[in-house]
Amino acid sequence: MEYPKAIMTRPELMKMGFTREYLDRAFRSNGNNFATRTDPRKGKSPILFDTAGFEAWRQKEIKAQRGKP
Repeated sequence: MEYPKAIMTRPELMKMGFTREYLDRAFRSNGNNFATRTDPRKGKSPILFDTAGFEAWRQKEIKAQRGKP
């Protein structure tokens, strides 16, 4: 999948069709190294996604759902 920017916010990704629940699950996933809050000390600061890392996680999730190693 192509993303317009290398770093995107959750609302920007939601405009592309991803649900908030899916993005929250990605953010909370074990081994997350692609999404972080702009200010980790504040629980409600915006979440930024590195789209290359997010796409790698997404592809891994798709393979896991299909049952492929």
